[in-house]
Amino acid sequence: MDTILNRKSIRKYKDIKISDEIVEELLRAGMAAPSAGNEQPWEFIVLRNKELMKKITEVHPYSKMLLNTDVAIVVCGDEAKEVFKGYWVQDCSAATENILLAAEAKGLGAVWLGVYPLADRVEAIKELLNLPAGVIPLSIVPVGYPDEQRKASDRFDKTRIHYDRW
Repeated sequence: MDTILNRKSIRKYKDIKISDEIVEELLRAGMAAPSAGNEQPWEFIVLRNKELMKKITEVHPYSKMLLNTDVAIVVCGDEAKEVFKGYWVQDCSAATENILLAAEAKGLGAVWLGVYPLADRVEAIKELLNLPAGVIPLSIVPVGYPDEQRKASDRFDKTRIHYDRW
């Protein structure tokens, strides 16, 4: 519960390299997510190329933190792996959240950058990353050692809880 309740969006990172071992742990967490029919439709692109990350900032208006992070993970859904049409979005969202929680648990900072369903972002990222047809970028998760202090928000709201019926 502590990891879940302490997770926050971190957009500023120290100039410290994230080890390949830590990146693999984050990816392992992403792949541990539940998926409809166990379809596991996800594909991940690990970004370390600074020039490529700079190009992403030119097509994604909220991605400027890519300029000061060592690594980012692009979470994509492969429609060819779908067992149940359309569920790739939920499956890859669960994978994205697992990556965010794993980063928090390791003392790292991360933030969810939405790509899908905005067609202009999807197409631009697909082109920049040379994604095959049917592979759709859902999110980008920059990860780094935090260079800002933020408190997690308490979002619990009893007025949004309903029992049995609305």
